[in-house]
Amino acid sequence: MTTGEGHVRAARVDEVPALEDLMREASLMWPDHRDDLLAHPDAIEVPLRDVRGGRVRVHEVDDVVTGFATVLALPDGDAELDALFVRPALMRRGIGARLVADAARRARDEGAARMVVTADPRAEAFYGRCGFRTVGEAPTRFGPAIRMLLDLAPRP
Repeated sequence: MTTGEGHVRAARVDEVPALEDLMREASLMWPDHRDDLLAHPDAIEVPLRDVRGGRVRVHEVDDVVTGFATVLALPDGDAELDALFVRPALMRRGIGARLVADAARRARDEGAARMVVTADPRAEAFYGRCGFRTVGEAPTRFGPAIRMLLDLAPRP
């Protein structure tokens, strides 16, 4: 596979098992919650309703999925980056940043003024480079995480 920029597109329902495999691979690379994830395999899920609703977007290069992101609308009008996963062997090549930029553009186009993410602390610097700022802590199923916020520029 080349490491060109690739492109972002809507995920397809038939890709869900492969997306869950990618999610599992990326999640298990870090030891922090490996035991929890292995004990609770149901934590690895890409909901079909999100794929069908166009909320899951994949990045691909040469017809190979290299990462994906899920953005959900929140009741207050903000958006939430609910998932962001990149194949571990392809991390640090701009794929995650391209997925975040796509998510922000889509959230802004749907009227959101802000996008939030609940992130593992090891991802704080990455999200900071993408324009997010830390605004607090959030509980998760497997322990505390950081809550970060991205102000979305107003639509032109």
